[in-house]
Amino acid sequence: MKSWRAPPLLIVACALLCASCTVGPDFRTPDPPAVDRYVPGSQPDTIGTVKLVRERDIPAEWWSVFGSADIDDLVRRAIKASPTLDQARARLVEAQELRTARAGATQYPQVDATASAVRQRIDPATFGFPQAPNPGPFNVYTIGADVSYTFDLFGGTRRELEGLAADVDYQGFELEAARLTLATNVVLTAIRQAALAAQIESTGDILAAQRRQLGIVEQRHGLGGVAWLDVQNQRALVAQTEAVLAPLRAQWAQAGHLLAVYTGEPPAVAAIPAIRLADLRLPAELPLRVPSELIRQRPDIRANEALLHKASANVGVATADLYPRLSISGAFSTSQLRVSDLFGNGINVWNFGANLLQPLFHGGELQARKRAAIAAYDQAAAAYRLSVLQGLQNVADVLRSLESDDAAFAARSEQAARAEEAYRITLGRFNAGGVSQLDLLDAQRQRLQADSERLQAQASRYSDAAALFQALGGGWTAAPAAPAAAIR
Repeated sequence: MKSWRAPPLLIVACALLCASCTVGPDFRTPDPPAVDRYVPGSQPDTIGTVKLVRERDIPAEWWSVFGSADIDDLVRRAIKASPTLDQARARLVEAQELRTARAGATQYPQVDATASAVRQRIDPATFGFPQAPNPGPFNVYTIGADVSYTFDLFGGTRRELEGLAADVDYQGFELEAARLTLATNVVLTAIRQAALAAQIESTGDILAAQRRQLGIVEQRHGLGGVAWLDVQNQRALVAQTEAVLAPLRAQWAQAGHLLAVYTGEPPAVAAIPAIRLADLRLPAELPLRVPSELIRQRPDIRANEALLHKASANVGVATADLYPRLSISGAFSTSQLRVSDLFGNGINVWNFGANLLQPLFHGGELQARKRAAIAAYDQAAAAYRLSVLQGLQNVADVLRSLESDDAAFAARSEQAARAEEAYRITLGRFNAGGVSQLDLLDAQRQRLQADSERLQAQASRYSDAAALFQALGGGWTAAPAAPAAAIR
């Protein structure tokens, strides 16, 4: 009886039919948390004079809401020249090219050309023909091609490419996160430097007032009006204020150095503008989108989602390794004794074949790898859930900080107003001869101190407003929106 042999075309058809099968889980984006607010209880709609708008998108260049052309310029320079972003961009390109390379290696047949030239000698006696003439050394020239292709029967290659595509997404979101972090750091550092400049100026004014007070106390001591202890106390107060100024100036300079690094320039030559706190504006409205929208906007959460997607694809890869693998290969070549005969005598060597590999026993390796891939997926899922919770926490923390800032600013403003009023009253009494110059200088010092503390409270409001933009994931629009009305 003649045995039946499947035609090659039938084998290929079966392989193509099996190629529609993809094992492993199909990835689905996790559902967002079922909450509609960030803080316990009722979520505020306003914080002081700032309104929280839930329907408004965040402008792409969100830093422009502070009304500072210098800050806008610093952020643009940083985004253009920061080495941190250059690193992130290069990682993204690397991931894209690795995915492209793997796709080219798996989705299409591999074709390689071969060529060789060999000089050899064959002794007929070795093959049992001692009487045959010995031809002596001769040359053999060969050219040909090899073709091979592995069918993706159970989707292992497709899952691998899916994982590489998820890695591209991850690097893209990492680039967005780096850009958002860089912009926020530039804004926060610029605000801090402006606040330090204001603090240095007010501290200098306070020091000048204290020195004038010291001169008066020393004169009064010379006349016997005060004790030597009063002079020493005033000198200690002056020295204490002088000690505060030096580190403030150092911190101001260091903030400028950091801004230079953010913009990709050496601190010695970077042109860092002198930003004044009084020139900044707090937007009258701040955006506050619902948590379900936040999950789709924050790049760090989206990056963790991409890692979860990659882990899911890796489970499919490990599962496919348990199933058969079919590959076909072929080769043809021509071998001649003279180079001139290579292209005239046709192909004299060829082969074609198929190879089916079914894992049978690997000491439990393949099952263990699948279990490890599932454990890695569980780990990525936990990391994703944690990133979501931390994102919600970031927004909640900033909202509470903004509330605290508003209360502190209101109290400091009231303190500054009362100190200003006390100074005016003391000045009137001094002009009428009712108080001494020492009392007037002390009232002036208290006024300057109160105003300095008010400026620092204002700087905290600016910083936490920038932190809110970062916590919400940065710009939600492709182009900057029109600037909202601003308040002091």
